[in-house]
Amino acid sequence: MRNALAVLYTALMLGANPAHADLSAFVTGDMAKMVLSDPAPLPDAALIDMADGPRTMAEFQGKWVVLNFWATWCPPCREEMPALDRLQAAMPEIAVVPLATGRNDPTAIERFFTEAAIANLENIRDPKSELARAMGVMGLPVTVIINPEGHEVGRLIGDAHWDSPDAQALIKALMAADGS
Repeated sequence: MRNALAVLYTALMLGANPAHADLSAFVTGDMAKMVLSDPAPLPDAALIDMADGPRTMAEFQGKWVVLNFWATWCPPCREEMPALDRLQAAMPEIAVVPLATGRNDPTAIERFFTEAAIANLENIRDPKSELARAMGVMGLPVTVIINPEGHEVGRLIGDAHWDSPDAQALIKALMAADGS
């Protein structure tokens, strides 16, 4: 029932949004949970790397970004991370950015990435959930699609098979619709 409601909500959103009406054929499989939207700029937030060095989402402008809010204590987050890693390997022209949100011990992040053989993703942290709160992320995982101008164009709540043909087709369709 919940999946049916997500499909209905997405269909209504697509129908109400002419900019994405032609992308409805790509909102299939796990991507049926994706809600496409008119571009909205990301809020500013102070992020950090594993050595507590400053990072920002502005560093990724000019590329399509798959921004994944996750935590080490979140089982669905941990389950989908290898698929995000495979997505980055399959689509090197985009930036897949896992953002460890909230209290995540850096050694636990590194240990998880090693155990899960995550080789293609950076470790970036949002330790005070500043960006997560500013973007209205209420639970984990949440994945946001960001266009090269740094604007959110889609959001998927929950886990997904990000390395699936459905996910790759949707991302490529968004890129093509934008002319990227």
